[in-house]
Amino acid sequence: MLPPNFVATCKRHRVVLSIAFLIVFPLLMPFKAIAVNILIYGLFALGFNLMFGTLGLLSFGHAALFGAGAYACGIAIVHFGAPWWAGILGGTLGGMAIAALIGALAIRTRGIYFAMVTLALSQCVYFLAYQATAWTGGENGLRGVELSRIAAFGHSINFVDPLTRYYVVAFFVALALFILSRILASPFGAVLEAVRENEARARACGYDVRATRFMAFVISGGFCGLAGALQALHLSIVPIETLYYQTSGLVVMMALLGGMGTFFGPFVGAGVFLLLENLVSLWTVHWQLFVGAAFVACVLFFPRGIWGTLLMGRAK
Repeated sequence: MLPPNFVATCKRHRVVLSIAFLIVFPLLMPFKAIAVNILIYGLFALGFNLMFGTLGLLSFGHAALFGAGAYACGIAIVHFGAPWWAGILGGTLGGMAIAALIGALAIRTRGIYFAMVTLALSQCVYFLAYQATAWTGGENGLRGVELSRIAAFGHSINFVDPLTRYYVVAFFVALALFILSRILASPFGAVLEAVRENEARARACGYDVRATRFMAFVISGGFCGLAGALQALHLSIVPIETLYYQTSGLVVMMALLGGMGTFFGPFVGAGVFLLLENLVSLWTVHWQLFVGAAFVACVLFFPRGIWGTLLMGRAK
């Protein structure tokens, strides 16, 4: 029988438990490439979850943040010959920069208006990338983001090896999890929840709601930009579809499947979605029908998401 403070203990040590799971995770997967994709899209959903699950703002424009990170990393490496670490840093900053531009225009709205404004601005970013053929490759995508070896701490690491690639990506995901945990445990994290629960009361208490939303959007862009940079290094190409609105819908689905407002739920949602896609697509080309049915069933019967429902059951 589980102790009564099981959930509280897990929350207190959530970063350590998450990292421990990341270490053994590739041993549970049939292919290392799937494990890497789950980490990258889980990190992407983690950044989205900060806005929707923690702050309560639904964005349909997070594809712009994810794609900006991927293109910033790719452009830094392909056009400027930057080292891999500079590409990752550039991708993170690129996601934050696009988030700052979109947030400055969209953050003054809320509800469905915020969702529609972020979607429209995200499509503007997609159009600009589509037209900037010399920098982004246009409809063919940005090619040549090749990374065979990584020089770190005086050692040369073979990035082509699937298991090595997984643990390199897992290192940055673990770092992002630690940073997010510190943010949520800080006074700023408490303000985010206060704004989500009662915006008028938070404003009456003296908090600048608009500035809080803007800062959260920029931080979310940093996480999504990091995920995009890792995706560019993983695929060795940045497809233009990375910026398309379907990518925004994909991250919404993953976050809802895992559980909005949960710490590890985005990775659970990404894992369920990608595993269903890979398994069902082996015997039918209409895999979207089955994945969609699973999503509808989850929304109807597990409104807190898979991970959120498990946590709620453990707490009882």
